[in-house]
Amino acid sequence: MLRDILSGKSGIDPSQLAGAAGLPNDPASVAALMQQLQGALNTQGTGVDWQIALTQGQQRAANGQLTATDEQQTQLRQAFHIAALWLDDVITVAELTVEPRLMTRREWVTATMPLWTQLAEPVATSISDSLTRVFAEQVPEEMQGMVANASQLVRSIGGTLFAMQLGQVVGQLASEVVSGGDVGIPLLGEQQAALLPQNVDDFGAGLDVAPDQVQIYLAVREIAHARLFRHARWLRLHLTSAVTAYARGISIDSSRLEDLAGSFDPSNPEDLRQAMVDGSLIQQKSESQIAALSRLETMLALVEGWVDVVTAHATVRLPKADAIAETVKRRRASGGPAESAFATLVGLELRPRRLREAAAMWQAVTDAVGNEARDALWSHPDLLPQEQDIDDPQQLIARLTSAARGEPEVLDDVDQALEDLLRDDGAERPHEE
Repeated sequence: MLRDILSGKSGIDPSQLAGAAGLPNDPASVAALMQQLQGALNTQGTGVDWQIALTQGQQRAANGQLTATDEQQTQLRQAFHIAALWLDDVITVAELTVEPRLMTRREWVTATMPLWTQLAEPVATSISDSLTRVFAEQVPEEMQGMVANASQLVRSIGGTLFAMQLGQVVGQLASEVVSGGDVGIPLLGEQQAALLPQNVDDFGAGLDVAPDQVQIYLAVREIAHARLFRHARWLRLHLTSAVTAYARGISIDSSRLEDLAGSFDPSNPEDLRQAMVDGSLIQQKSESQIAALSRLETMLALVEGWVDVVTAHATVRLPKADAIAETVKRRRASGGPAESAFATLVGLELRPRRLREAAAMWQAVTDAVGNEARDALWSHPDLLPQEQDIDDPQQLIARLTSAARGEPEVLDDVDQALEDLLRDDGAERPHEE
């Protein structure tokens, strides 16, 4: 059946197949889909060809892409320079040793795709496994001998479709993000800051704010984000590990896939398309996933809350800083269509739900002990505030103010009991001759 479809012998409209897969059904996209699927028929590999995702993303991002003029580049480089100077007054984390970049949308896709594929690979594997399992179970007994080769074909087709979908989503994201750190997780290399000039212009187009103020504000946010990850070198791995730990627990609902297979009407693929775009093929979160998601959301909230606070302090010289900040908050709260598509595709929303509370905690810490003690909390994961500190920062502040005065640390009940036990053990141990 698949060979007939791809050779044009089937009555199934290729544009319907594209629509069922959640891909654009314009002629160019449909032609690319058929070419990639024909390639999948001939491949002998067992994994997902992520080059397909990169190519799709680059092509999608290139549509409508504009190259920054010399004037725009000069303005944004000046904005980066001002941002670095202003941040020096309000943070104590190390400066960047890598020059900030100005990136086109296509360049952003190329630079960030390695991490996107790392996050998406567990889901792609689960989809391919589920497709082949359901296929094997659905094949009549007299055809079981043919299943081995056909299962590999189904796995290749499923992986290709998923890679194409991921490329489309990342390509669309490239038209929405304004910087390297816009989605919270560190998509670029270590300590790399970047702005997308075209998207920065789009961001400021609907605001009654001078373009240079928008440029400086967004540059401050981006450099603050990059400097934090350079200062806390453990943070990047900590955050990406939390994301991948969550993603590894994702599995596909085989019973839902079987229902779709049994009721699939090639002339009306709407049910399949809807299942692909609404996330109903992904099973409910497990308890371990819920716990991992909670840790991830807390970490994202701490990062974004810190960036919000230091950006507000660094941009007090900008007359319209509050208006820009409000736009950033509204934009982050609603999310763009590509962010929603990624959440559907991978089953993960990269949006901190407790951002406001985390920012309030960082502000309270700043007021109590100053910038240096606040930023020192990022020196080690054991020092970082926990979820309960976001709920009520008073104990954290009391501990920090006591340390600032040189007072001995006040131990909680568990630590005090352990301290007493060790002290008693040392006192009772006989003296060795």
